[in-house]
Amino acid sequence: MDSHDPVRTAEPRPGVLLVTLNRPHVRNAIDRALAHAMDTALTRLEEDPCLDVGILTGAGGHFCSGMDLKAFPAEGVPLVADRGLAGLTRARGRKPLIAAVEGAAVAGGFELALACDLITAADTAFFALPEVARGLIAAEGGAIRLPGRIPYHVAMEMLLTAAPLTAPDAARYGLVNHLTPQGEALEAALTLAERIQTHSRDAVHITKQIVQDTRGLDDHTAYTVQNPLSTPVFTTTNATEGATAFTEKRPPAWHR
Repeated sequence: MDSHDPVRTAEPRPGVLLVTLNRPHVRNAIDRALAHAMDTALTRLEEDPCLDVGILTGAGGHFCSGMDLKAFPAEGVPLVADRGLAGLTRARGRKPLIAAVEGAAVAGGFELALACDLITAADTAFFALPEVARGLIAAEGGAIRLPGRIPYHVAMEMLLTAAPLTAPDAARYGLVNHLTPQGEALEAALTLAERIQTHSRDAVHITKQIVQDTRGLDDHTAYTVQNPLSTPVFTTTNATEGATAFTEKRPPAWHR
């Protein structure tokens, strides 16, 4: 893969796909080329049976500064089909995706992180949604997701005043799973990926789907949606293996 490609992929450990946004000269701002390259990488994550977990990070000490405003007048918003910004913000991937954030995660870059399932961040990182200052809207998940992830009034201050949120404050509000020293967010993400990989793949996938499909529903409706997804899991080979391994006090040997 060319070092100048807008997105680089690697497999730092078996079953883990590392997707690195690679436009460090513009803090990994998203233009159309990067968006399509990232969509290709996420499609690979979903379709390759040997891959279990994805990690999204940025090159050059920053996660992502959002949409490339210089490219915007000519290219428009870099959406990919019905999958949203860079093929992620409106997608419904089965496999867990972890954001490893160093430096700035701003505007669309923050929306990419919000679309991930877990977030690790360096204690020097920061998040912001400054769209209103540019005459724009945080329309790729910022205005929808953020008020449900942190206290409402904190989210509204970010959305309406463009105020940034430091990673330590984001961790205090529960938005960041693991706060690390500068330069160590990726290692923390790899540790989370390894922990996910020790569990049954089908149980992980169905758990994520249930969360996606039932958010915002009342309990009765949520169970109605969940039951057809969860009930078959209890009759799988892996369910039997999990129970047997627990009884025999040994690690499970999952069927892949």
